[in-house]
Amino acid sequence: MTGMPRRRRSSGRWRWPSALLAVGVVLALAACRRGPRAIALGSDTCARCLMQITDARYAAEYVTHTGKVYTFDSIECLAAEYLSLTPSARDGVESVWVSDYSHPGTLIPVSRAWFARVRGPGSPMGRGMLAVADSAAPAVPHAARETAWMDWDALRALAERERWTEVEPGAAPGHSHAAGAPSHASGGAGSSDMPSIAAAIRAAHPGDTVRVPAGTYREPTIVVDKPITLLGLGLPTLDGEGQRQIMTITADDVTVRGFRFTRVGTSYVEDRAAIKVVGARRCTLAENAVEDAFFGIYLAGAADCLVRGNRIAGRAEREAASGNGIHLWNASHIRIVDNTITGHRDGIYLEFSHQADVRGNRAEHNLRYGLHFMYSDSSAYQGNEFRANGAGVAVMYARDITMSGNRFEDNWGPAAYGLLLKEIVDSRVAGNVLRRNTTGLLIDGANRLVADSNQFVENGWALKLDGGTQDARFSANEFRGNTFDAAAAGRVLSTTVDGNYWDAYRGYDLDHDGIGDVPYHPVRLFSVIVARNDVALLLLRSVFAQVVDAGERAIPALTPPAFADAHPRMRPRS
Repeated sequence: MTGMPRRRRSSGRWRWPSALLAVGVVLALAACRRGPRAIALGSDTCARCLMQITDARYAAEYVTHTGKVYTFDSIECLAAEYLSLTPSARDGVESVWVSDYSHPGTLIPVSRAWFARVRGPGSPMGRGMLAVADSAAPAVPHAARETAWMDWDALRALAERERWTEVEPGAAPGHSHAAGAPSHASGGAGSSDMPSIAAAIRAAHPGDTVRVPAGTYREPTIVVDKPITLLGLGLPTLDGEGQRQIMTITADDVTVRGFRFTRVGTSYVEDRAAIKVVGARRCTLAENAVEDAFFGIYLAGAADCLVRGNRIAGRAEREAASGNGIHLWNASHIRIVDNTITGHRDGIYLEFSHQADVRGNRAEHNLRYGLHFMYSDSSAYQGNEFRANGAGVAVMYARDITMSGNRFEDNWGPAAYGLLLKEIVDSRVAGNVLRRNTTGLLIDGANRLVADSNQFVENGWALKLDGGTQDARFSANEFRGNTFDAAAAGRVLSTTVDGNYWDAYRGYDLDHDGIGDVPYHPVRLFSVIVARNDVALLLLRSVFAQVVDAGERAIPALTPPAFADAHPRMRPRS
């Protein structure tokens, strides 16, 4: 063979061009295989780099400044991926190409392409998008089009309006969010290669995103046993048909977002849930709807998980036949944020779970407690609303608890309260509103409790101490419109009450420093009588009650003398 002399290595066995080519191919394949893919139900894999082009008429790709080529089997996959890129990643795109429908296999830049959606099965991803270099192309009859011709900018605007993609906050540019074809009501996708969610999960690789289009899916319990993202498009429904748990997560780093779970079914032998996380870490359960479930979201032995923005609505009628909306057992470092829970036994339940962060949730109209936790230390509950639950909120057998900025409202009943603290240690209740409850705050054993800057408004009893409370301090609180400000059972010698506002205080402030000059004793004698005999409440507005209280104020005999505010404020802060 004649021509240019060949350059050889000193060994004489390798040619430099061949060696470089081999290394380049290996690196390119390795780069492709490292990239996450997206599995779309109702379609072939809409994958980056490893794409198998099923129909050359719909192929698309983009090329980066570094020469990497990312291939897609449909235009909508390309558009969805392009929209999901971060601004910096989008700046790295050198060019974007689509196949000319009139000349399959011929790629044209999107700047010279016209796009339309056509009727019928259409592209592999089911949205029927195609591109041509000439909008007058005879290969696409006008009658077959569902949209007018549009350019690349108009196509991207359409993709955004129809939410072909939803970009995960903080997702890496390499993640693909490809839209899928609508599913059938039966739960499958017709002749698809991915007929079910379980099949798509089996086909997925760690780090992939499985996109599930709108529809109703009735499958056996779905097990997520690899680190993937399950993303619902158009709130697809996963139906347990009243017979089974719907989804079990056993792998770390799983995200489930945008689904509707319904009809889990009551069981008296197992804790069935719409979503159960078992022994997994760093899971995210966000923006899902759970309806008519036994347990809603159940985390057992989980850690470092986020439960955010879910709507959980049950139909509980009896405590024995109902589960909890969000249930944690033996979990740690769980964030429960901005969820709405109603119609369950307990809205949020924690047991043997530590370092939980519960904030911004709303729990109402649950049979028993809006929030109930036991043996769960070092946790914070902030900015939540617990309204109209059967018994209110119960905090039991825990230490190092902070409850601040919450609202406990409209919890009425013979055994109801806004907040119950039982056997807790070194905790703080601050800046909360306790309004219109049978008892605002009931304390049955608390050591070194600090309760400050709370508002007790229009409760039956604002504050009840049922004994066993040591070294507690109540300061800067406001008591307004309560039937009884306080009740105390047993010795409260170590309890400090100081600097609170009491609207029933009838003292004076001669030096005008805003502090009453005489102490206030918030425990009325008549409240002591009522605490011992409920029937006496019938005399609440009678002259008898007024005479009893007036006599006790003049000559204290039965009310605890140590339970008094030495520096009552004359005006509320708010």
